[in-house]
Amino acid sequence: MNGVKEVVVVALGGNAFQSKGDKGTVEEYWRNAYTSAEFIARLIGEGYGVVVTHGNGPQVGIIAEWMMAGLKEKNLPPMSLDIAGAMSQGWLGYLLQQALYNKLMEKNLMGKVVKGVVTIVTQTLVDKNDPAFKDPTKYIGPWYEKEEAEKLAKEFGWVFKPDPRGGYRRVVASPDPVRQIEIDAIRRLVDDGFVVIADGGGGIPVYFDDNGKLRGVEAVIDKDLGAERMAAAVGADILLILTDVEKVYLNHGKPDAKPIDQMTASEALKYYKEGHFKPGSMGPKVLAGVRFVQNGGKLAIIAHLSQAYEAIKGNAGTRIVPG
Repeated sequence: MNGVKEVVVVALGGNAFQSKGDKGTVEEYWRNAYTSAEFIARLIGEGYGVVVTHGNGPQVGIIAEWMMAGLKEKNLPPMSLDIAGAMSQGWLGYLLQQALYNKLMEKNLMGKVVKGVVTIVTQTLVDKNDPAFKDPTKYIGPWYEKEEAEKLAKEFGWVFKPDPRGGYRRVVASPDPVRQIEIDAIRRLVDDGFVVIADGGGGIPVYFDDNGKLRGVEAVIDKDLGAERMAAAVGADILLILTDVEKVYLNHGKPDAKPIDQMTASEALKYYKEGHFKPGSMGPKVLAGVRFVQNGGKLAIIAHLSQAYEAIKGNAGTRIVPG
């Protein structure tokens, strides 16, 4: 991107849209979107180029519940998970796109510093032979009693497993992302001065069939690992992963828990392999940071959403650096 000091990929966590204690109202979604937009606009005003991605886990769960309610009440057939992912990208992308546009206008940055804000419905390529497809482990959607889960499994071919928190939930695969199909368009828009919102929820998982055609697949891609692929591909300098904890911890949740201010990629990978970071939680965030730095990025940061600006300035969060 011409004329900017550094390009930052901002990966917003689920708490960027629905904070603890929120009921999930439209007003709450807008309030949270504007909170994120304020920080992003501030970065742009200071000369950073910004690409935005976001989680969608809670929202895909809500969409799944809407579908199940429609099935029960009106016998409306549920859409597949890849379509649910696309729906969530439009939903959340719209919120961020409008909030950020308005903030940039408010700060007199629209047209002068950036040309516009664009949301791209993004497909992410996965390997159809990824081992994850043989052992689906990612819980999605509502909880069911055993009998109802068995009925849905028979009717739609879904896989259900007991949830440690009780009941039965649908499980799907979480394959590793390879690349974003729309990456050339994303890169061109970024280089041309647009703020791009893309790869929401890690992207819609797709694969190439035997005829070379793209097909959607019922799976969930980790949004932080997807963010790393996009950040590396657009040549970003910084990957900023925002979540609901202030730092990465060793021995998290234990009496001897130790916050980490900075670690090299090799140190982070060592801790990762030792099992310090939970799968599905901090684990993929650290792995995404390691991969980004190993693939040529200057810096990965993991920080709390409320401390995003301080983290960019080096005063909050955990930094993963080359080495």
